[in-house]
Formats: sequence, C-alpha cells, structure tokens
Amino acid sequence: MTISETTKLASPKQLAERSLIWLGAITTGVVVTNLFAPQILVGLIGRSLAMTAFEAGLVSTLTLLGYALGLVLLVPLVDLIENRRLILRTLGCAIAAALATALAPSPALLLLATFILGASCAAIQMTVPLVASMVAAERRGQAIGEVMGGLMIGILLSRPAASLIADLWSWRAYYLASAALMTVLAGALSRFLPALQPATRVSYGELLGSFPRLLREEPVLRVRAWTASLVMASFTAFWSAVALRLPDAPFMLDAKGIAAFALIGVAGAAATPLAGRWGDKGWARPMFFAAHVCIIGSLALCAWAGMIESRTAALLVLGLGTILLDVGITADQTLGRRAVNLLRPEARGRINGLFVALFFIGGGIGAATASLAWSYGGWTAVCAVAAAFGVLGLLTDLLTKTGTS
Repeated sequence: MTISETTKLASPKQLAERSLIWLGAITTGVVVTNLFAPQILVGLIGRSLAMTAFEAGLVSTLTLLGYALGLVLLVPLVDLIENRRLILRTLGCAIAAALATALAPSPALLLLATFILGASCAAIQMTVPLVASMVAAERRGQAIGEVMGGLMIGILLSRPAASLIADLWSWRAYYLASAALMTVLAGALSRFLPALQPATRVSYGELLGSFPRLLREEPVLRVRAWTASLVMASFTAFWSAVALRLPDAPFMLDAKGIAAFALIGVAGAAATPLAGRWGDKGWARPMFFAAHVCIIGSLALCAWAGMIESRTAALLVLGLGTILLDVGITADQTLGRRAVNLLRPEARGRINGLFVALFFIGGGIGAATASLAWSYGGWTAVCAVAAAFGVLGLLTDLLTKTGTS
C-alpha cells in the first residue's frame, strides 16, 4: 500500500525534496533541544526561583513526562487530522510554553509551562514521518537518516548550547531564544510544509485503543522498537555518567571542558544519512549487526580510557569511543525508523508514537541502571552495563531477521 492510496495530498507551495528534508532536519533539531536543556539549567532555575531540591528535580522530569504523554496522546492525531495544520498548532503551543517558561514568576507556573513544552515537542514525531512520506520508498531510509541527523545534532548540542546561553545571559534567555527560533521555523513550515490529509475515519478513542493491536500484528514494530530501546538505554547510561567521570583523573576536565567534550558526539550524527542510504540498498541486516558490534566495542574503549595514565591519550581514546557509540546508536535508530515507516501508511502516526515511546522507556531504564552501576562499581561498571544493552541488541540480530529488508 502506498501513501497515495491512503491519503490526499496538497501543498501551499511546492518545495524541492532536498529542501524539505533539510527543513525537517532543522525543525526536529531545534525543537528537541527543549527536552534536554533543562538537565543543564536545573541548578540555575532552582536558585533563581528559590525552589526546593525536589521542585528543581521536577523541571527535567516534567518536561520528559510531558513529552512521553505527547507521544501517546498527540502523535496519533497524525492519523486523524490534516498533518500540516496539526504540526503548526502543536509548534504554536511549544512557542507559547517556551515563552511562559522564560517569564514564569513562580515554581508552580514554571513546572506547568515546562510540562506543556515537553508535550508540545511531540511535533518532532509528527514531522519525521510526514517528511518521510513525501519521499519515494526507495529513498525513504536516506531521508529519515538525514532528518534524524538533525535530531541527533539537536540532542547533543542542547546541553552545551543551553550552558553557553545561560553563562552569557541567563537561563531565561535560553527559553526566549528557543521561542524565537521555533517562531521562525513555524513561519517556514506554514509556507513550505506539504499538507497531508489522512484517509482514516475513526474516532480518537479508537486510535488510542488500536495501540495493543498494532503491537500484536506488527512484528517489525516490536523488534525494531526493542533494539531501539536497547541502544537508547546504552546512550543514556553513557551520557548520564560521563559528566561524573570527566572531572577526575586522567581526564581532569572542568565544566567548560565537559561541555566541549559533549560536542564530540555530534560527529556520530554523520552516520545517519549513510545508514539510511545503505538500508535503502538492502543492507539493513548487516548494518544492524555492525551498529550493535560498534556499540559494544566503543564502550570497551571508553572503559579502557579511564585506566590510561596519559591525559591526552585517555581523552583521545574516550573521544573515539564516544564517536563510535553515537555512530552505532544513530545507525540502529535510523534503520529502525526506516523499517517502521514502511509499514501501514494509514497508521504511521500511531506506529511512530509507539516506536518512540518504547525507546523512550529504554532511555529511562538506561539512566536508572547507570545510576546504580556508578554507585556500586564506578565508571567501568557503567560501561559494562551500557555494553550489555548492545549485546542484547546483537543477540536479537542473531535470532531474528524481522525489519531488516
């Protein structure tokens, strides 16, 4: 079944395929920063508003919780409401919420605003499948890879960018800058984003009720969401603990050095277009193997880096391991997204929402296990736990061929 058989297309202004992909990549990269910037800003926010430690901890938690609910409750609307209008309205809510966060005079109003902002970031998962649907099936993996490249760059730049803006001005300036950037993007999207009218004629309740059936009937979704969850667990386990390890010997990095180190991971985003392109060529199965082997090997390098006496050599090895880790993770994510976006066009919103929600759970598990591993065994234990998730992904590759065509 093709997208044209299930939808009705229209466009306010025709935009070349490459330009549309770039617009999608920039949009996802900018919007996603709102999900991860609070992790670096929480201390400044808490002191500014005289928040308790518990209240300050809720800033990041409520942002991510809002996003999780947005994936489940808002993204399925892609299968019911004209997509361009839905994305613009959701992005409008994100702009308003970012402004409300920047101007919040009290902890209660700030927490409410960050929750709404997190939920509105669901616009990301509305944009990715829409852009993919505008590209021929034989090039869809490449398109998804390039949009995902923007998303990964946004994730990796969010913390250092937020830290830099807060150092130069204040934490409120970050949210004002985010609102301004999203406003510019909303203008571009309103002019160039194609309109896509779903053919589905069911109620919203029926859409939400179809989640269990989709998981039961689509083995590709189950397997690819499983491996995506595993690699996301590796990603969050590593990045949750690396900032705790870098200030100590042999690395000896200060706060600015840690922020600069985070930029290394951006190099891994270069793997996303390649992974998508190779998936389109029919090489998805060996690429999944390579991605998971890369994750395991990279974490071995990262563990070894902590044992090297030379500071320069340790940083080089850790940097290489970090790049390879991000390459493996983005390759799995890109190939997994390609696989699920080739499933039912009439259910692409629900499928994408489920896919992201499930690997989001994996990310939470990774962060929790990293905390336990750090407490009991330090950096080596964290690397071992993160590598174990990669081993589970590799075992999945050996036991199934689902979603590798």
